[in-house]
Amino acid sequence: MIKEKIIQYKPVDHVTSAWDKVKIVRNTARPSALHLLEYILSDFTELHGDRVFGDDKALVGGIGMLDGIPITVIAQERGRNQKEHRERNYAMPHPEGYRKAKRLAAQAERFRRPILCVVDTPGAYPGIGAEERGQAEAIAQCLLFFSAVYTPVITVVLGQGGSGGALALCMADRILMLENATFSVISPEGFASIYWKDSQRAREASEIMKMTSHELLKLGVVDEIIPEYGGGLHNDKDHTFASLKTTLKDTFKDLMSVPVERLVKERYSKLRYII
Repeated sequence: MIKEKIIQYKPVDHVTSAWDKVKIVRNTARPSALHLLEYILSDFTELHGDRVFGDDKALVGGIGMLDGIPITVIAQERGRNQKEHRERNYAMPHPEGYRKAKRLAAQAERFRRPILCVVDTPGAYPGIGAEERGQAEAIAQCLLFFSAVYTPVITVVLGQGGSGGALALCMADRILMLENATFSVISPEGFASIYWKDSQRAREASEIMKMTSHELLKLGVVDEIIPEYGGGLHNDKDHTFASLKTTLKDTFKDLMSVPVERLVKERYSKLRYII
């Protein structure tokens, strides 16, 4: 059933190399999650903290209106300039970020609000403090909770989708991926360092990692590709975000018309199919 649903989506015609896409999503001019939220939402109210340790600025969460549909948003945010990059830890969440995500998802379930997750991270923060505060456990709890949360969930892969730090927000009913976004278990440099003991072979690594939107669509990991106009999101965000907004509205309406018990069952089946 899941496989048939995935096949009906048509990939974007224009395909560049995987390494080209890696460079595009790493472009510092590429719009971040907050750019997207400002474009598609009205009356956005940010909510803070995990009620355990603190507030993680690498993960933005809150409630907003998507053309009259109240939704909960959970987004990885890397910042818009060098100062913000440092403040938001380059979109590498700490455990408190993932605990905040789980808290907001539980709130959305309680009030029957659909959830939008936005993925754009090189990976969860690997520092000593993060490990001491339970980084792996926090990610695992997110995976467990989102896999069975009783409300519709859509994930948008906006830029980089790095390892478990991205996967934590990808237990969704639908995964939409921007044309030039990437999703992988490790960076091309990391893959090359492990496999060939040579990080300089990152370009070669990216071509065999199946990390692009078109390859992931064929594998059934993502459900739909959102085309990027003008050669990349950094060149024309208005047309790209307009297309994404329309897709989000239509997809949320479709999911909200399905009994939630069936949604959860199909979400689980989809995850088992991918695994």
